[in-house]
Amino acid sequence: MPKFVIEREIPGAGKLTPEQLKAISQTSCGVLDKMGSQIQWVHSYVTDNKIYCIYNAPNEEMVREHAKQGGFPANSVSRVAAIIDPVTAE
Repeated sequence: MPKFVIEREIPGAGKLTPEQLKAISQTSCGVLDKMGSQIQWVHSYVTDNKIYCIYNAPNEEMVREHAKQGGFPANSVSRVAAIIDPVTAE
């Protein structure tokens, strides 16, 4: 299944409390439950003013629909062309 990186611009994201992050996660999971098993949230990286999310989904439209239903920004959605890591160098 295709993998996507979603960039969400959220001012002050890095200052969100554990409780706020939990609430966001619960909202996301609730929307995913409604949408079915075709879309999966892998994990997210929280930085100062953005959250970068990794999703598996059949297409960009489904990723954007998740954002719309959850009330999350999806400022950029990019399909992953390849994954590299230190093993790639071997």
